[in-house]
Amino acid sequence: MRHDLDVPAFDVDDIHLDDLRRRRSAKWQYYPADVLPAWIAEMDFPLAEPIARTLREAVDLSDTGYQWPAELKPACADFAHDAWGWDFDPERVTVLPDVLTAITQCLTHLTAPGDGVVITPPVYTPFFHVVAHAGRHVVEVPLIRLTDGRYSLDDEGLAAAFARADVTAFLLSHPHNPTGTVLAPDELAMVADLAHRHGVAVISDEIHAPLVLPGASHLPYLVVAGDDANAVALISASKAWNLAGLKAAQVVATERTTATVTERIPLEATFTSGHFGVLAAASAYREGGPWLQTVVEVLDANRRLLGELLAERLPLAAYVAPDASFLGWIDLDAYGLGADPAAALLERGRVGLNPGPSFGTGGDGFVRLNFATSPAILAEIVDRMASVVQ
Repeated sequence: MRHDLDVPAFDVDDIHLDDLRRRRSAKWQYYPADVLPAWIAEMDFPLAEPIARTLREAVDLSDTGYQWPAELKPACADFAHDAWGWDFDPERVTVLPDVLTAITQCLTHLTAPGDGVVITPPVYTPFFHVVAHAGRHVVEVPLIRLTDGRYSLDDEGLAAAFARADVTAFLLSHPHNPTGTVLAPDELAMVADLAHRHGVAVISDEIHAPLVLPGASHLPYLVVAGDDANAVALISASKAWNLAGLKAAQVVATERTTATVTERIPLEATFTSGHFGVLAAASAYREGGPWLQTVVEVLDANRRLLGELLAERLPLAAYVAPDASFLGWIDLDAYGLGADPAAALLERGRVGLNPGPSFGTGGDGFVRLNFATSPAILAEIVDRMASVVQ
């Protein structure tokens, strides 16, 4: 049964802390009960009903075996076509448990041990670790922070890095985490041109793409780079539909990387994906549109509300509403809380945020705040932050 697109899939004001604290996921179990968590990228919203129904049906059938991706691959391709005008052969999709596993597999087949991998800090913290664990080394090309507080790629820095003999890959966060930046078509074209010119493989992490908010639009990197590019894209329903614990991400290859990457991924690696994750992701892509529309509307309102709350309670904070997803990147340097304001906010305000320094160069003085919650809880988060500096 499809929902009317004009009817919200859920009421965000019906989300309450007492219910959320009954959850047993990392967000709600990591900190003591007196800490209000706003850190890891889990949303507080109720599960989309089509997904819940799919999982209930599987449980009722005792359908809890190994995953089989036959339904997910075309669902993923159809969603990409409808959402972004991106067309690819479903057979070029490989299912792996999560994006970090996918990055590891792609680095294994696109690069050699000891090679350099470019990243653009401040960036998703695990990028640093996954590159090191794969036996490669990080080459940083920090984002440029513009005068209006927004961020862009450093084209000169990327050109210099791509020209290095040791650099063989670029790990791109698109949309960018934690800044929420959606890259412009000319930025993507610049990356594609540099990558082609210098023989650098591009791994484009696009898991936040379904959550691009009004005023911005997502252009998949592979659409720009073309089907002969030495590149892959990583997508997932995990962020947009809050399914991270179910374990099913997708690697989309070009014609070129189908042979060099996806056909070399061991079968046993694909079977570490979750069966419930595959079922849930297929349901999300096929039937989750109305729920996703409600989420995007809520996040659009919450990113603006966060700005208003900060202006009122923490007027020295520098915050630019993100173009995508539900993560606010907030500069608290003016309050003199040191390189890691999150530590003081946790100790004295009992609010759990991600420390800016963990995102690498450019993160000192910042925190990352998850605003995928109710307006009332978001207001309480900011109130607790403000109590530390008053």
